[in-house]
Amino acid sequence: MSDNIIVGLDIGTTKVCAVVGESNPDGVDIIGMGSHPSDGLRKGVVINIEHTVNSIKEAVEEAETMAGCEISAVYAGIAGGHIQSFDSHGVIALKEKEVTKKDLDHVIEAASAVAIPMDREVIHTLVQEYIVDGQSGIMDPLGMSGVRLEAKVHIVTGAVTSAQNIIKCANKSGLDVCDIILQSLASSEAVLTTEERNLGVAIIDFGGGTTDMAVLSGGAIKHTSVLPLGGDNLTYDTAIGLRTPRLEAEKIKIKYGCALTSLIGRDETIEAPGMGGRKPRVLPRKILGEIMEPRVGEIFSLIYRQLKDSGYKDSITSGVVVTGGSAELPGVTEMAEHIFKGSSARTGYPRGITGLVEIVNKPMYATAVGLVLYGSKEAKNAKKFRIRDVNIFNRVIRRMKKWFKDVV
Repeated sequence: MSDNIIVGLDIGTTKVCAVVGESNPDGVDIIGMGSHPSDGLRKGVVINIEHTVNSIKEAVEEAETMAGCEISAVYAGIAGGHIQSFDSHGVIALKEKEVTKKDLDHVIEAASAVAIPMDREVIHTLVQEYIVDGQSGIMDPLGMSGVRLEAKVHIVTGAVTSAQNIIKCANKSGLDVCDIILQSLASSEAVLTTEERNLGVAIIDFGGGTTDMAVLSGGAIKHTSVLPLGGDNLTYDTAIGLRTPRLEAEKIKIKYGCALTSLIGRDETIEAPGMGGRKPRVLPRKILGEIMEPRVGEIFSLIYRQLKDSGYKDSITSGVVVTGGSAELPGVTEMAEHIFKGSSARTGYPRGITGLVEIVNKPMYATAVGLVLYGSKEAKNAKKFRIRDVNIFNRVIRRMKKWFKDVV
């Protein structure tokens, strides 16, 4: 696998998707994609390693065949209710009276020096802004004169075991993991415009097992959260409400599902297969809408409450971007606009790529494409590492040693 080949691996609750990209001076060419149903995860967390490994192998083999290359390393996404995030602040004195690269590293280390339980791992330390001698809103202070440098950062943490299980599944599939990236952060790389990032936007990744949100403003991440509800809940509600097998409920949801009953015609009907060999029934499609609408409304209401609690409700000037597999349901953006009062909403499709665009041009592939775009940036910055060699536990130990060294 050559250095300019980057692979994003989205290990989701309903599907595992591998997207292969080739970086070039003009951007990223998508050259292959593979997808396979997943039944080894629940709400974004691995619950069956063997099933997850099999799904990864199938998706990767399909991607290898299409791309015509061998895949040995991937950038993997992570989600789940175990994800927690918080803001932190660091301050240092500038010895040289001018901001150097070493100063930037030191101030981020100072901001990151917070007590984290041993069962949790820092996944991302995202710089929100730098402050030089009281002047805020600086994104690149390198070379600026001053005596005091501050950094505001957003720290995303996850359960060590959940991250380790993702790595284990990839390793058992014959893959190294270059990095683990929060799924909403990856999706934001794929679907947001520069203007949206700067003006302020909330991206909602409406997936199968979880619904992830990230708020960006001024070109930086301001807030992240994960809700352990998603499209799987719509499938379950449909199976119960229509008294039909779960697999059939998933098919009905994809083909006839709608998030707003008002969008469904009065005479539209659906056929629901019966349980245990019973005859299928023909039902008004409005019944399906009446099942789905309350659940979609609940999910967006809970996300909206998280946004209000974060204090960034007034920061989303550009509105809301909904992506992920469940974003393709008719009425989802209308529901988002209704719940996020006064904010416009659109569906997020992958952008900023060339090559086999038509194959991945769906919201359900936003995370995998975003992982490729994220990986291309990291490769350019020479930050790539292999977790198989430098695993999460070693990173925790190194961090603890550094704390003791600083104390001494």
